[in-house]
Amino acid sequence: MRLPRKFSMNHRAEFARVRELGESRPGRYLVVSTLPAAELEHFKLGLITTKKVGKAHQRNYLRRVFRSIIQKHGESLREDCYIVTIARWRATEASYEELEREWLKLTRKLGLFTSVE
Repeated sequence: MRLPRKFSMNHRAEFARVRELGESRPGRYLVVSTLPAAELEHFKLGLITTKKVGKAHQRNYLRRVFRSIIQKHGESLREDCYIVTIARWRATEASYEELEREWLKLTRKLGLFTSVE
């Protein structure tokens, strides 16, 4: 199943607002930021992979991994928030399981889950 386009953040202003006004948690491989927004019908997701992470194929791979993780756990995420995931340069060294474990740990710390997994 593909993550529907309506779940993606498309505008630079959305990313900037989440980074400035939201709350974030850093990890070894990634940083997760969030901003509650009552006007949203469903969560909106943003992925940031800069050139510091690596070449294009590495950045694309990380984006696919993050989308896969979110598809797997998206049903239990809160529906009224923006979520931005930023890959750090070490992320290319991590396995899928390590990235998933860290993403889940950071999102739990931010209180993004509606139910206990």
